[in-house]
Amino acid sequence: MNRILRTMIVILCTAVLLPASTPVPAKKQERPIVLIGGTIHTVSGAVIPNGMLLFENGRITAVGTSVTVPANAERIDVTGKHVYPGLINAASNIGLNEIEAVRATIDITETGRINPNVRTDVAVNPESELIPTTRANGILVSHVLPGGPLIAGRTSAMLMDGWTNDEMTLRSPVGLYVSWPNMRVSRSPFARQSEEEQRKAIENSLKELRDAFNDARAYLKAKKADKEHRTDLRWEAMAPLFDRTIPMIVSANEVSQIQSAVQFANEQNVRLIIHGGRDSWKVASLLKENGVGVIVEPVHDLPNRRWEEYDLPFTVPARLHEAGVLFAVSGGGNSTMNDRNMAYQAATASAYGLPKEEALRSITINAAKLLGIDAQVGSLETGKDATLIVTNGDPLEIMTNVEKAYIQGRPVELRSRHTDLWKKYEEKYRQLGIVK
Repeated sequence: MNRILRTMIVILCTAVLLPASTPVPAKKQERPIVLIGGTIHTVSGAVIPNGMLLFENGRITAVGTSVTVPANAERIDVTGKHVYPGLINAASNIGLNEIEAVRATIDITETGRINPNVRTDVAVNPESELIPTTRANGILVSHVLPGGPLIAGRTSAMLMDGWTNDEMTLRSPVGLYVSWPNMRVSRSPFARQSEEEQRKAIENSLKELRDAFNDARAYLKAKKADKEHRTDLRWEAMAPLFDRTIPMIVSANEVSQIQSAVQFANEQNVRLIIHGGRDSWKVASLLKENGVGVIVEPVHDLPNRRWEEYDLPFTVPARLHEAGVLFAVSGGGNSTMNDRNMAYQAATASAYGLPKEEALRSITINAAKLLGIDAQVGSLETGKDATLIVTNGDPLEIMTNVEKAYIQGRPVELRSRHTDLWKKYEEKYRQLGIVK
Protein backbone atom coordinates (compact mmCIF):
# COMPACT_ATOMS: atom_id res chain seq x y z
CA MET A 1 0.00 0.00 0.00
CA ASN A 2 1.57 3.32 -1.04
CA ARG A 3 2.03 6.24 1.35
CA ILE A 4 -0.62 8.48 -0.28
CA LEU A 5 -3.28 5.77 -0.05
CA ARG A 6 -2.43 5.09 3.63
CA THR A 7 -2.72 8.79 4.38
CA MET A 8 -6.13 9.00 2.69
CA ILE A 9 -7.41 6.03 4.70
CA VAL A 10 -6.24 7.61 7.97
CA ILE A 11 -8.00 10.88 7.09
CA LEU A 12 -11.25 9.12 6.16
CA CYS A 13 -11.21 6.97 9.29
CA THR A 14 -10.57 10.01 11.47
CA ALA A 15 -13.48 11.83 9.84
CA VAL A 16 -15.78 8.87 10.54
CA LEU A 17 -14.66 8.30 14.14
CA LEU A 18 -14.59 11.89 15.36
CA PRO A 19 -17.93 13.59 16.07
CA ALA A 20 -18.75 16.75 14.16
CA SER A 21 -17.92 19.84 16.19
CA THR A 22 -20.05 22.30 14.25
CA PRO A 23 -23.36 23.31 15.90
CA VAL A 24 -26.62 21.90 14.59
CA PRO A 25 -28.42 24.35 12.23
CA ALA A 26 -31.47 25.96 13.76
CA LYS A 27 -34.98 24.88 12.84
CA LYS A 28 -37.57 27.22 11.35
CA GLN A 29 -39.26 29.68 13.72
CA GLU A 30 -42.36 27.98 15.13
CA ARG A 31 -44.06 30.76 17.12
CA PRO A 32 -43.77 34.53 17.55
CA ILE A 33 -40.85 35.85 19.57
CA VAL A 34 -40.72 39.24 21.24
CA LEU A 35 -37.57 40.81 22.70
CA ILE A 36 -38.50 43.09 25.57
CA GLY A 37 -36.64 45.83 27.43
CA GLY A 38 -33.47 46.15 25.37
CA THR A 39 -32.02 49.14 23.54
CA ILE A 40 -32.94 48.64 19.90
CA HIS A 41 -30.51 50.04 17.32
CA THR A 42 -32.59 50.12 14.16
CA VAL A 43 -29.67 51.67 12.16
CA SER A 44 -32.14 53.09 9.62
CA GLY A 45 -33.86 55.23 12.25
CA ALA A 46 -33.70 56.30 15.87
CA VAL A 47 -32.31 54.23 18.73
CA ILE A 48 -35.19 52.93 20.87
CA PRO A 49 -34.38 52.58 24.58
CA ASN A 50 -36.43 50.06 26.58
CA GLY A 51 -37.93 48.88 23.30
CA MET A 52 -39.78 45.84 22.00
CA LEU A 53 -39.13 43.89 18.83
CA LEU A 54 -41.58 41.26 17.59
CA PHE A 55 -40.91 38.76 14.81
CA GLU A 56 -43.04 36.00 13.33
CA ASN A 57 -42.35 33.45 10.60
CA GLY A 58 -38.84 34.83 10.22
CA ARG A 59 -39.93 38.44 9.62
CA ILE A 60 -39.99 41.51 11.87
CA THR A 61 -43.62 42.47 12.43
CA ALA A 62 -43.31 45.30 14.97
CA VAL A 63 -40.65 47.55 16.50
CA GLY A 64 -41.26 50.22 19.14
CA THR A 65 -41.89 50.94 22.79
CA SER A 66 -45.45 49.60 22.85
CA VAL A 67 -46.10 46.51 20.74
CA THR A 68 -49.17 44.28 20.72
CA VAL A 69 -47.85 40.83 21.57
CA PRO A 70 -49.67 37.67 20.36
CA ALA A 71 -50.88 35.40 23.15
CA ASN A 72 -48.70 32.49 21.98
CA ALA A 73 -45.50 34.56 21.68
CA GLU A 74 -42.28 33.63 23.45
CA ARG A 75 -41.27 36.58 25.60
CA ILE A 76 -37.54 37.12 26.07
CA ASP A 77 -36.36 39.73 28.55
CA VAL A 78 -33.31 41.54 27.17
CA THR A 79 -33.29 44.39 29.67
CA GLY A 80 -29.88 46.03 29.80
CA LYS A 81 -28.89 44.45 26.48
CA HIS A 82 -28.62 45.88 22.97
CA VAL A 83 -30.36 44.65 19.82
CA TYR A 84 -28.66 45.21 16.44
CA PRO A 85 -29.25 43.96 12.91
CA GLY A 86 -26.98 41.04 12.05
CA LEU A 87 -23.61 42.27 10.79
CA ILE A 88 -22.80 41.85 7.10
CA ASN A 89 -19.35 40.97 5.79
CA ALA A 90 -19.26 42.55 2.33
CA ALA A 91 -16.31 40.47 1.06
CA SER A 92 -15.31 36.99 2.16
CA ASN A 93 -14.12 33.55 1.04
CA ILE A 94 -15.84 31.81 3.95
CA GLY A 95 -16.98 28.30 3.09
CA LEU A 96 -14.53 28.15 0.19
CA ASN A 97 -11.31 28.29 2.19
CA GLU A 98 -10.80 26.12 5.27
CA ILE A 99 -7.21 25.06 5.95
CA GLU A 100 -4.43 26.77 4.00
CA ALA A 101 -2.09 23.80 4.35
CA VAL A 102 -4.65 21.31 3.00
CA ARG A 103 -5.21 21.98 -0.67
CA ALA A 104 -8.38 19.88 -0.84
CA THR A 105 -10.14 22.33 1.50
CA ILE A 106 -9.51 25.34 -0.74
CA ASP A 107 -12.06 25.90 -3.50
CA ILE A 108 -11.73 29.58 -4.33
CA THR A 109 -10.39 29.59 -7.89
CA GLU A 110 -11.36 27.65 -11.01
CA THR A 111 -8.98 26.99 -13.90
CA GLY A 112 -9.04 29.41 -16.82
CA ARG A 113 -9.34 33.18 -17.08
CA ILE A 114 -12.95 33.64 -18.26
CA ASN A 115 -15.39 31.95 -15.86
CA PRO A 116 -18.57 34.05 -15.54
CA ASN A 117 -20.58 30.84 -15.08
CA VAL A 118 -18.81 29.92 -11.82
CA ARG A 119 -21.15 30.09 -8.80
CA THR A 120 -19.93 30.52 -5.25
CA ASP A 121 -23.24 29.58 -3.61
CA VAL A 122 -23.01 25.93 -4.69
CA ALA A 123 -19.36 25.70 -3.59
CA VAL A 124 -19.76 26.94 -0.01
CA ASN A 125 -19.21 24.19 2.55
CA PRO A 126 -22.05 24.32 5.13
CA GLU A 127 -19.90 22.23 7.52
CA SER A 128 -17.07 24.76 7.62
CA GLU A 129 -15.62 25.27 11.11
CA LEU A 130 -15.10 28.94 10.26
CA ILE A 131 -18.81 29.67 9.93
CA PRO A 132 -19.63 29.21 13.65
CA THR A 133 -16.58 31.20 14.78
CA THR A 134 -17.55 34.05 12.48
CA ARG A 135 -21.23 33.90 13.44
CA ALA A 136 -20.36 34.01 17.14
CA ASN A 137 -19.12 37.57 16.70
CA GLY A 138 -22.36 38.79 15.15
CA ILE A 139 -21.68 38.31 11.44
CA LEU A 140 -24.81 36.65 10.10
CA VAL A 141 -24.47 37.38 6.37
CA SER A 142 -21.33 37.03 4.24
CA HIS A 143 -20.79 38.07 0.63
CA VAL A 144 -18.75 35.17 -0.77
CA LEU A 145 -16.35 35.94 -3.62
CA PRO A 146 -14.59 33.64 -6.08
CA GLY A 147 -10.97 34.10 -7.10
CA GLY A 148 -9.32 34.10 -10.48
CA PRO A 149 -7.01 35.99 -12.83
CA LEU A 150 -9.71 37.89 -14.81
CA ILE A 151 -13.45 37.05 -14.82
CA ALA A 152 -13.61 34.89 -11.71
CA GLY A 153 -17.35 34.15 -11.45
CA ARG A 154 -20.54 35.14 -9.66
CA THR A 155 -20.72 36.17 -6.01
CA SER A 156 -23.36 35.20 -3.43
CA ALA A 157 -24.83 36.57 -0.21
CA MET A 158 -24.87 33.64 2.22
CA LEU A 159 -26.56 33.26 5.60
CA MET A 160 -24.25 31.92 8.29
CA ASP A 161 -26.51 28.98 9.17
CA GLY A 162 -28.18 26.14 7.31
CA TRP A 163 -28.01 22.45 6.47
CA THR A 164 -27.39 22.99 2.77
CA ASN A 165 -26.18 25.62 0.32
CA ASP A 166 -29.75 26.32 -0.74
CA GLU A 167 -30.82 27.03 2.85
CA MET A 168 -27.84 29.35 3.33
CA THR A 169 -28.30 31.34 0.12
CA LEU A 170 -29.89 34.75 0.69
CA ARG A 171 -29.23 36.02 -2.83
CA SER A 172 -27.30 34.62 -5.78
CA PRO A 173 -25.90 36.00 -7.93
CA VAL A 174 -25.07 39.29 -6.25
CA GLY A 175 -22.51 40.36 -8.83
CA LEU A 176 -19.91 39.28 -11.37
CA TYR A 177 -16.42 39.33 -9.88
CA VAL A 178 -13.52 40.60 -12.00
CA SER A 179 -9.86 40.85 -10.98
CA TRP A 180 -8.69 43.99 -12.75
CA PRO A 181 -5.26 43.81 -14.43
CA ASN A 182 -2.37 45.64 -12.80
CA MET A 183 -2.06 48.82 -14.87
CA ARG A 184 1.31 49.89 -13.49
CA VAL A 185 4.52 49.31 -15.46
CA SER A 186 7.52 48.53 -13.28
CA ARG A 187 10.79 50.22 -14.23
CA SER A 188 12.80 48.24 -11.71
CA PRO A 189 15.93 46.58 -13.10
CA PHE A 190 14.76 43.42 -11.30
CA ALA A 191 11.41 43.27 -13.15
CA ARG A 192 10.80 39.93 -14.87
CA GLN A 193 9.55 41.60 -18.05
CA SER A 194 10.66 44.63 -20.01
CA GLU A 195 8.51 47.76 -19.97
CA GLU A 196 7.28 46.97 -23.48
CA GLU A 197 6.35 43.41 -22.49
CA GLN A 198 4.47 44.68 -19.42
CA ARG A 199 2.48 47.19 -21.49
CA LYS A 200 1.63 44.47 -24.00
CA ALA A 201 0.45 42.17 -21.19
CA ILE A 202 -1.82 44.93 -19.87
CA GLU A 203 -3.25 45.56 -23.35
CA ASN A 204 -3.81 41.83 -23.88
CA SER A 205 -5.67 41.47 -20.58
CA LEU A 206 -7.95 44.41 -21.34
CA LYS A 207 -8.55 43.07 -24.85
CA GLU A 208 -9.37 39.64 -23.43
CA LEU A 209 -11.88 41.22 -21.06
CA ARG A 210 -13.43 43.38 -23.77
CA ASP A 211 -13.65 40.41 -26.17
CA ALA A 212 -15.45 38.37 -23.49
CA PHE A 213 -18.07 41.10 -23.05
CA ASN A 214 -18.50 41.45 -26.82
CA ASP A 215 -18.80 37.70 -27.30
CA ALA A 216 -21.39 37.48 -24.53
CA ARG A 217 -23.48 40.27 -26.07
CA ALA A 218 -23.26 38.66 -29.50
CA TYR A 219 -24.27 35.28 -28.09
CA LEU A 220 -27.26 36.70 -26.18
CA LYS A 221 -28.40 38.56 -29.30
CA ALA A 222 -28.14 35.39 -31.40
CA LYS A 223 -29.90 33.31 -28.74
CA LYS A 224 -32.78 35.79 -28.64
CA ALA A 225 -33.14 35.59 -32.42
CA ASP A 226 -32.83 31.79 -32.56
CA LYS A 227 -34.19 29.77 -29.64
CA GLU A 228 -32.44 26.66 -31.02
CA HIS A 229 -29.04 28.33 -30.78
CA ARG A 230 -26.47 26.24 -28.90
CA THR A 231 -26.40 27.14 -25.21
CA ASP A 232 -23.17 28.52 -23.73
CA LEU A 233 -23.38 28.74 -19.94
CA ARG A 234 -20.52 31.24 -19.74
CA TRP A 235 -22.34 33.88 -21.77
CA GLU A 236 -25.76 33.02 -20.30
CA ALA A 237 -24.33 33.94 -16.89
CA MET A 238 -23.55 37.48 -18.05
CA ALA A 239 -27.13 38.37 -19.05
CA PRO A 240 -28.02 39.87 -15.60
CA LEU A 241 -24.92 42.08 -15.86
CA PHE A 242 -26.00 43.60 -19.15
CA ASP A 243 -29.55 44.37 -18.02
CA ARG A 244 -28.00 45.95 -14.86
CA THR A 245 -29.71 43.50 -12.52
CA ILE A 246 -26.34 42.78 -10.93
CA PRO A 247 -23.12 44.87 -10.85
CA MET A 248 -19.60 44.11 -11.95
CA ILE A 249 -17.53 43.86 -8.77
CA VAL A 250 -13.92 44.71 -9.55
CA SER A 251 -10.90 43.96 -7.42
CA ALA A 252 -8.85 47.16 -7.77
CA ASN A 253 -6.66 49.17 -5.43
CA GLU A 254 -4.55 51.62 -7.41
CA VAL A 255 -5.81 54.81 -9.04
CA SER A 256 -4.97 53.59 -12.55
CA GLN A 257 -6.95 50.37 -11.99
CA ILE A 258 -9.98 52.19 -10.60
CA GLN A 259 -10.01 54.76 -13.40
CA SER A 260 -9.70 52.05 -16.03
CA ALA A 261 -12.52 50.02 -14.45
CA VAL A 262 -14.84 53.05 -14.32
CA GLN A 263 -14.13 53.84 -17.96
CA PHE A 264 -14.76 50.23 -18.97
CA ALA A 265 -18.01 50.03 -16.98
CA ASN A 266 -19.26 53.20 -18.68
CA GLU A 267 -18.34 51.85 -22.11
CA GLN A 268 -20.20 48.60 -21.38
CA ASN A 269 -23.12 50.33 -19.59
CA VAL A 270 -22.85 48.10 -16.52
CA ARG A 271 -23.05 48.93 -12.83
CA LEU A 272 -19.76 48.91 -10.92
CA ILE A 273 -18.54 48.27 -7.37
CA ILE A 274 -14.87 48.55 -6.42
CA HIS A 275 -13.48 45.95 -4.02
CA GLY A 276 -10.28 46.78 -2.17
CA GLY A 277 -10.16 50.47 -3.02
CA ARG A 278 -6.93 51.44 -1.29
CA ASP A 279 -6.58 54.53 -3.52
CA SER A 280 -10.33 55.06 -3.96
CA TRP A 281 -10.27 58.25 -1.88
CA LYS A 282 -7.97 59.84 -4.46
CA VAL A 283 -10.65 59.48 -7.16
CA ALA A 284 -13.67 59.89 -4.88
CA SER A 285 -15.22 62.56 -7.11
CA LEU A 286 -15.03 60.19 -10.08
CA LEU A 287 -16.72 57.43 -8.06
CA LYS A 288 -19.43 59.77 -6.74
CA GLU A 289 -20.12 61.15 -10.22
CA ASN A 290 -20.56 57.65 -11.65
CA GLY A 291 -22.47 56.16 -8.72
CA VAL A 292 -19.72 53.64 -7.92
CA GLY A 293 -19.65 52.11 -4.44
CA VAL A 294 -16.61 50.71 -2.64
CA ILE A 295 -16.05 47.64 -0.48
CA VAL A 296 -13.07 48.81 1.58
CA GLU A 297 -10.59 46.07 2.44
CA PRO A 298 -8.68 45.89 4.63
CA VAL A 299 -8.64 48.73 7.14
CA HIS A 300 -6.10 46.94 9.34
CA ASP A 301 -3.13 47.15 7.02
CA LEU A 302 0.14 48.93 6.32
CA PRO A 303 0.56 51.63 3.67
CA ASN A 304 1.49 50.38 0.20
CA ARG A 305 4.05 53.10 -0.43
CA ARG A 306 6.94 54.21 1.77
CA TRP A 307 6.01 57.89 1.63
CA GLU A 308 2.41 57.37 2.78
CA GLU A 309 1.28 58.06 6.33
CA TYR A 310 1.25 55.02 8.64
CA ASP A 311 -2.47 55.46 9.29
CA LEU A 312 -3.60 55.93 5.68
CA PRO A 313 -5.48 52.59 5.46
CA PHE A 314 -7.35 53.51 8.67
CA THR A 315 -8.62 56.76 7.13
CA VAL A 316 -9.93 55.53 3.75
CA PRO A 317 -13.54 55.00 5.01
CA ALA A 318 -13.63 58.52 6.54
CA ARG A 319 -12.35 60.05 3.30
CA LEU A 320 -14.98 58.24 1.25
CA HIS A 321 -17.71 59.28 3.69
CA GLU A 322 -16.67 62.93 3.44
CA ALA A 323 -16.84 62.65 -0.37
CA GLY A 324 -20.34 61.12 -0.26
CA VAL A 325 -19.33 57.75 -1.72
CA LEU A 326 -21.38 54.72 -0.62
CA PHE A 327 -19.03 52.17 0.97
CA ALA A 328 -18.88 49.13 3.21
CA VAL A 329 -16.06 47.83 5.40
CA SER A 330 -15.30 44.13 4.97
CA GLY A 331 -13.54 41.64 7.17
CA GLY A 332 -10.61 40.51 5.12
CA GLY A 333 -11.73 38.81 1.91
CA ASN A 334 -8.90 36.40 1.11
CA SER A 335 -7.96 36.16 4.80
CA THR A 336 -10.95 34.22 6.11
CA MET A 337 -9.47 33.89 9.59
CA ASN A 338 -9.97 37.64 10.04
CA ASP A 339 -13.65 37.65 9.07
CA ARG A 340 -14.76 37.41 12.69
CA ASN A 341 -12.86 40.64 13.45
CA MET A 342 -14.71 42.67 10.82
CA ALA A 343 -16.45 44.94 13.36
CA TYR A 344 -13.08 46.00 14.75
CA GLN A 345 -11.93 47.14 11.32
CA ALA A 346 -14.96 49.43 11.23
CA ALA A 347 -14.12 50.53 14.79
CA THR A 348 -10.59 51.50 13.74
CA ALA A 349 -12.05 53.56 10.90
CA SER A 350 -14.24 55.27 13.51
CA ALA A 351 -11.19 56.07 15.61
CA TYR A 352 -9.62 57.71 12.55
CA GLY A 353 -12.33 60.12 11.50
CA LEU A 354 -15.37 58.09 10.47
CA PRO A 355 -18.45 58.99 12.55
CA LYS A 356 -19.36 56.12 14.83
CA GLU A 357 -22.88 55.75 13.43
CA GLU A 358 -21.41 55.52 9.93
CA ALA A 359 -18.98 52.84 11.07
CA LEU A 360 -21.97 50.75 12.19
CA ARG A 361 -23.81 51.49 8.93
CA SER A 362 -20.76 50.36 6.95
CA ILE A 363 -21.20 46.80 8.25
CA THR A 364 -25.00 46.76 8.21
CA ILE A 365 -27.33 48.81 6.01
CA ASN A 366 -24.69 50.31 3.69
CA ALA A 367 -23.23 46.88 3.03
CA ALA A 368 -26.76 45.62 2.33
CA LYS A 369 -27.41 48.48 -0.11
CA LEU A 370 -24.20 47.79 -2.01
CA LEU A 371 -25.09 44.10 -2.32
CA GLY A 372 -28.73 44.69 -3.21
CA ILE A 373 -30.09 42.88 -0.13
CA ASP A 374 -31.27 45.90 1.86
CA ALA A 375 -34.93 44.91 1.41
CA GLN A 376 -34.19 41.86 3.57
CA VAL A 377 -31.36 42.68 5.98
CA GLY A 378 -29.17 45.50 7.25
CA SER A 379 -31.61 47.27 9.60
CA LEU A 380 -34.39 46.52 12.06
CA GLU A 381 -37.59 47.49 10.25
CA THR A 382 -41.05 46.00 9.91
CA GLY A 383 -41.17 43.56 6.99
CA LYS A 384 -37.46 42.75 6.97
CA ASP A 385 -35.95 39.41 7.91
CA ALA A 386 -35.48 38.84 11.63
CA THR A 387 -31.73 38.50 11.21
CA LEU A 388 -30.39 40.17 14.32
CA ILE A 389 -28.13 39.93 17.35
CA VAL A 390 -28.47 40.67 21.07
CA THR A 391 -25.29 41.94 22.72
CA ASN A 392 -24.12 43.17 26.11
CA GLY A 393 -22.61 46.31 24.56
CA ASP A 394 -21.45 48.02 21.38
CA PRO A 395 -20.41 45.42 18.75
CA LEU A 396 -17.59 47.74 17.66
CA GLU A 397 -16.02 47.28 21.10
CA ILE A 398 -13.76 44.26 21.44
CA MET A 399 -15.00 43.47 24.97
CA THR A 400 -18.62 43.13 23.81
CA ASN A 401 -20.11 39.64 23.56
CA VAL A 402 -22.94 38.49 21.33
CA GLU A 403 -25.38 36.69 23.61
CA LYS A 404 -28.13 35.74 21.17
CA ALA A 405 -28.43 35.58 17.38
CA TYR A 406 -31.37 34.98 15.08
CA ILE A 407 -31.23 34.29 11.35
CA GLN A 408 -34.64 34.73 9.68
CA GLY A 409 -36.19 34.19 13.10
CA ARG A 410 -34.25 31.01 13.84
CA PRO A 411 -32.28 31.08 17.12
CA VAL A 412 -28.81 29.96 16.09
CA GLU A 413 -26.18 28.43 18.36
CA LEU A 414 -23.21 30.59 19.25
CA ARG A 415 -21.05 27.62 20.13
CA SER A 416 -17.91 27.22 18.04
CA ARG A 417 -14.49 25.58 18.05
CA HIS A 418 -13.28 28.61 20.00
CA THR A 419 -15.84 28.27 22.78
CA ASP A 420 -15.31 24.50 22.95
CA LEU A 421 -11.57 24.96 23.43
CA TRP A 422 -12.16 27.72 25.98
CA LYS A 423 -14.36 25.42 28.08
CA LYS A 424 -11.92 22.55 27.69
CA TYR A 425 -8.93 24.48 28.97
CA GLU A 426 -10.94 26.28 31.62
CA GLU A 427 -11.68 22.84 33.02
CA LYS A 428 -7.98 21.94 32.80
CA TYR A 429 -6.98 24.91 34.94
CA ARG A 430 -9.87 24.23 37.31
CA GLN A 431 -8.55 20.69 37.81
CA LEU A 432 -5.09 22.10 38.44
CA GLY A 433 -6.52 24.44 41.05
CA ILE A 434 -5.44 27.56 39.19
CA VAL A 435 -8.99 28.86 38.76
CA LYS A 436 -12.17 28.09 40.66
